[in-house]
Amino acid sequence: MNQSSLQSFLRRNPYLFTLLLLVVAIFFNFQFQDNLFEANVVNRNMRVLLPTMLLTVGQAIVIIGGGIDLSVGTMVSMINAILVTRILPDSTSSEIALGFFLACGAGILAGMFNGLCVAYLRLQPVVTTYATSFVFSGIALAILPRPAGQIPRPLTDFYRNPQLGIPTAVYIIILLLIFWVLLRSTRYGQFLFATGSKANAAYTTGVPVVRIRFSTYVWSGLFAAFAAIALTLLSGSGDPRLGDDMTLPTIVAVVLGGTRLSGGQGGIAGPLMGVAILTVIGNIISFANIDSWYQDLVNALIIIIALAGPGIVRLIRRLIGR
Repeated sequence: MNQSSLQSFLRRNPYLFTLLLLVVAIFFNFQFQDNLFEANVVNRNMRVLLPTMLLTVGQAIVIIGGGIDLSVGTMVSMINAILVTRILPDSTSSEIALGFFLACGAGILAGMFNGLCVAYLRLQPVVTTYATSFVFSGIALAILPRPAGQIPRPLTDFYRNPQLGIPTAVYIIILLLIFWVLLRSTRYGQFLFATGSKANAAYTTGVPVVRIRFSTYVWSGLFAAFAAIALTLLSGSGDPRLGDDMTLPTIVAVVLGGTRLSGGQGGIAGPLMGVAILTVIGNIISFANIDSWYQDLVNALIIIIALAGPGIVRLIRRLIGR
């Protein structure tokens, strides 16, 4: 395989480096935690991973489309507050279904609000979603001023316990990958990548750029609702600040997964592995008795390197060219 073929292969499969990094991280984690591959440990890790994975899928779609969503964490907090106030320990099946329906509806509405501001009003995504994060956080506090609530035990047991010997999260991850393969193969998927790559050029070729960009935020809101449901089933209770710290990990995971922050490239397989890498790094830091602030340092460095990487590569090429 010549150099150009190798570069083309790596561009088509940007998640390969992520996979290698995941294997290395798991190897080091195993050195500190020798029961890492025991069934109960795997199940526990998978159910902890899933909420962030779901949230990262929505973030990945937004970033591929050329935007970014800094409000996804507070969306989770808001939807968690809605869930625990609508679903009580003695709720009937119909009341539980209504609670999940309202959660998904709230996520879609929140995403539509972000999409309206970014796509139709043409406000800057970073500033807009940073501002709306305070709106969603305020709604969460208005609904649930302090931690409270309790989800019916059968629901939490279903989420926490393996199904047919396989963690529930594994089934959902498989569904996520199937969803992405189907979405990527549609005309919408082509429009999504075109919008994120070169929006002006895509517009001139007939791509409905505004509608596509709007839809990415709707997807983000819907997946924030899914993440909130999973996180609520994991915790079994409500907290108006439950998801506030989840935004940065989703962005870092997307970058780790080979998706450019400038948009137009990537997928969800890499970001899903990126979430796993961040979790494994957190485990290593915990078991190695390293100060927890190093986790935030690692996250920040990953984003800085991702932003500075293309410029560094161009600089090196110019220096070599001389």
